[in-house]
Amino acid sequence: MALLHTWAGVILGSVLFAIFWMGSLSVFDREFDRWMQPGIRLGAAMKSASLDEVVKPALKNVAAGSPQLLVRLPTERMAHIQLSYRDAKGQFASRAMNPMTGRLIEEQGSLSGTGFFFPFHFRLYLNWMSIGYWLVGLASMAMLVLLVSGVIIHRKIFSDFFLFRPKKQLQRAALDLHNLTGVLGLPFHFLITLSGLIIFLQVYFPFSHVGAFGFGVEARSAFQTEVAGRFARPRNGNPGGLASLDTMVAEAERVWPGGKVSLVRIWHPGDAAGYVEVRRSYANDVTMNLDQLYFDAQTGDVLHRFEASPIVGIQRFISGMHFIQFDHWGLRWLYFFAGLSGCVMIVTGFLFWLESRRASHARKGLPGVRTVEALTVCSVTGILVATLAYLVANRLLPVGVTLAGQDRAELEVWVFYLVWLSTLVHATWRRADPISKPARRAWLEQCSAIAALALLAVALNAITTGDHLFRTLRRGDWQVAGVDLTLLVSAAIFAWAARRISRSSRETGSAGRSYRERRAAGAMQEASRV
Repeated sequence: MALLHTWAGVILGSVLFAIFWMGSLSVFDREFDRWMQPGIRLGAAMKSASLDEVVKPALKNVAAGSPQLLVRLPTERMAHIQLSYRDAKGQFASRAMNPMTGRLIEEQGSLSGTGFFFPFHFRLYLNWMSIGYWLVGLASMAMLVLLVSGVIIHRKIFSDFFLFRPKKQLQRAALDLHNLTGVLGLPFHFLITLSGLIIFLQVYFPFSHVGAFGFGVEARSAFQTEVAGRFARPRNGNPGGLASLDTMVAEAERVWPGGKVSLVRIWHPGDAAGYVEVRRSYANDVTMNLDQLYFDAQTGDVLHRFEASPIVGIQRFISGMHFIQFDHWGLRWLYFFAGLSGCVMIVTGFLFWLESRRASHARKGLPGVRTVEALTVCSVTGILVATLAYLVANRLLPVGVTLAGQDRAELEVWVFYLVWLSTLVHATWRRADPISKPARRAWLEQCSAIAALALLAVALNAITTGDHLFRTLRRGDWQVAGVDLTLLVSAAIFAWAARRISRSSRETGSAGRSYRERRAAGAMQEASRV
């Protein structure tokens, strides 16, 4: 079990850290959207948006010819209306709309949190042959192995829970903190990992429906209809109109006592066989329910109603615990810190492995410590540097800029990956010193870079948008102010960490010089006696 725990962590720890880090940021993905897209920093709507007034014109102005138009209604965390449709190239496009005026907001040119942090969390932003899903699934299975084996190999798990000795040597302090975060966050870490696997059941078991529905396209379609309630009917080619969307929304909310509508999707707009899909909001529920109503687009008559079965409801409850889409700020912060505790658990596991093997690898001339330490620095401080560089690039790149065929959103992502790669090069270069010495310079310089970039991001937000911290606090915009405050706290933490590393390096260097001087003095005295 100890061997399994060690090597599962060493081999997949870097991937797990990236998943936990991006998962922690995804808890506040909408807040990052608001910070990175100044155009959507709208005040709370004074009244519910009239879809008849703001959406119907979009059918002609925005989504003409599109087979569907998806409308996400404003929420507590998203003040704008989000329109999604297929453009002339057949690809999904999205525009934000002011719910009070019905005017389209200028293209912001950024993937932000929901477009980058969130998909990176569950597929590492790798789309080719779904390889990202499979890598995350493999890392999730490794995480379950780590959690179970970790409990088994810690014979003093309850006493270790109350034991933390930060002034001890790095190896001892890292192990204490590893045990502490592992035991304290064990229920969360196990639940969040297992639920992530359950959410993507159909990715990892694509033929799970065969036992009940058989093989073939029709069988899979029947399975999807029973699970997700998909209703569909084809176009008939004749022109058709669109009844009142506000009336459809009101009818849906009457059918769902206490429930609100979160999404409206118009299928085959302008066709006589068009229909409207209305979905229930789960802002006040843990369960990400699948309640749906379908209306005839021309008459407004109800065509189909769907409510998930109890088995599907269990899966959606587990999904809701993972995605935390319900409105509860206390739990949202708890999830954020629990995710960061997973990051701490992973990095302290790395540090313990490095310190426990540094001397033996030096004696044997093995490169293992050097390689793992460079990967650890890149995986931990490196991805933080890259994330902050992503935020800084968002504030520096002008809207509409293109380079080598890449638009602004793609350039921001390129900045992230190039900076992340450069941190690996930097960590490897700084590990060129003798293998027996820790890579303190790499940690020191990247911690300093994190502090500097966090301060720069806050400053650039104030300069480029005029929304400095005091202004957003005065306006009551806690989403933007919260990102700024978190960046400032991060800058303080990593500046302190850099100072501690620098002091530790000086003390170690002084101790080393003192030891060498004593040995030299002793040698001289011995020579003089001879």
